[in-house]
Amino acid sequence: MAAATGARIGVVTFPGTLDDRDAARAVRLAGAEAVALWHADDDLQGVDAVVLPGGFSYGDYLRAGAIARFAPLMDKIVDAAHGGLPVLGICNGFQLLTESHLLPGSMIKNNHLHFICREQVLSVENTSTAWTNEYTAGERITIPLKNQDGQYVADERTLDELEGEGRVAFRYEGGNPNGSRRGIAGITNARGNVVGLMPHPEHAVEAGFGPDSERGAKAGTDGLRFFTSVIASLVQA
Repeated sequence: MAAATGARIGVVTFPGTLDDRDAARAVRLAGAEAVALWHADDDLQGVDAVVLPGGFSYGDYLRAGAIARFAPLMDKIVDAAHGGLPVLGICNGFQLLTESHLLPGSMIKNNHLHFICREQVLSVENTSTAWTNEYTAGERITIPLKNQDGQYVADERTLDELEGEGRVAFRYEGGNPNGSRRGIAGITNARGNVVGLMPHPEHAVEAGFGPDSERGAKAGTDGLRFFTSVIASLVQA
């Protein structure tokens, strides 16, 4: 799992983060160097991209991601994202991207008010982002989903803009698991460097530990291309 590309991808840890080690392993499996970043730091250590992993930052008090948004490192990430740095927000990381206004809309409780954990089929809607360029438009992928604040909401004007500008990155297939507006599972900013989604691609990167697939039980690795995509985008830049 040694880095083969020279790319350095930062993985941020907040108090309550759960999936930082999984995200770092995904980065290494993709062939990049995983750089641990601490929420209280004010230096991005020269990384080429950033992953905001899942969990319950600050216990999800107030709202999911609402406290973590004010972490010192987030100011650096927001500025760098506006400058083109690729940023991926997964689950709590997606919630944090909306709280920091890098992505529009908000995340609220699932419409059934229960925590959900299952293998989820997604439709890939946008393949032009830094994190999705190795997928095929319309491709169905299976990614684990686990959340209780996973319902994506926005006003109709924002939803229409996302649809019209092709900024819906992923949509739920086989039923809407949490009531998200228009079945949206993930979105991107206009530039395509910032992507957020509720399902967890870092849990579908290694055969034997991923979702079931046509290749066998636990053999699904559909999430790995998130991380190889960003490496490819950095090479092309």
